[in-house]
Amino acid sequence: MWFKGPELGFCFLFIASCFTNKYVLSQLKFTYPTIFQGWQTLVGSLLLLTAWKLGRVEIRKNALWSAKVSWIPGALLFVGNIYAGSRALSKLKLSWLKFLGMFMFPLSAVILAYNDSQFDPGGYIWAMIHSLCVGIYKVFQKLTKSYSLTELEEQFLNYLYSVLTLILLAQLSGDVYGALEFPFLNAYRFRSSCCASAILGVSLKLASVNVKSNLSSEQYGTLRLVTKVLTACLSLVVFETLLSVTTSCCLILCAVGEALIVYAERNGAEIKG
Repeated sequence: MWFKGPELGFCFLFIASCFTNKYVLSQLKFTYPTIFQGWQTLVGSLLLLTAWKLGRVEIRKNALWSAKVSWIPGALLFVGNIYAGSRALSKLKLSWLKFLGMFMFPLSAVILAYNDSQFDPGGYIWAMIHSLCVGIYKVFQKLTKSYSLTELEEQFLNYLYSVLTLILLAQLSGDVYGALEFPFLNAYRFRSSCCASAILGVSLKLASVNVKSNLSSEQYGTLRLVTKVLTACLSLVVFETLLSVTTSCCLILCAVGEALIVYAERNGAEIKG
């Protein structure tokens, strides 16, 4: 009943964002995450700043100023999250492994890695780092509720610090020079995909905030579950993937686990109510 326009928009943006990132990092093999994520966060910060100045979103200047130092650990965890996620996405042949990583079920991940015919240890290591950063970032958010930052204010600070951090990392890692030799650097499909990826990323964040304000926590959890499952299914069609029985069982197990989490949150809310 609640799956209406904003929710459909969120679903579309989620799928489009995941597929665009996968296309650039894995299909075109642009394996320079500091450049790619630096570009995304730069565009994201500029778009959020523009929306703020035009009065389209509410961001409090005094809140940003008061949290400019205390939020640095959170911003660094955000950098670790997006950097490791990009590394994993560029190395792993399974286009929906990020979908799996979000569920963070170690048993399924181990079984999947053991039975993955396209196994790349580097990709799985980066996926583990990505999941670890996501988990610690969630804990940090819980511990810093006293800062009273809204989700968009947190994201704006994350974008600003990420741009500075990733520029430094790009220089130290040599990604700047490697990217200049990228064979598709001047190709229209590469540049258009990079632009689309950055715009889709910040649009997804804005859509997420909008949807959260109109749905209960269990409805939002259900929406994310449906969107992730749909993304996983569509990726089997869009990207070349070797799917075994064991791999399929692992993905189903993860989906069931996510559904149980949503169900548990719903029951918890009913008990408190």
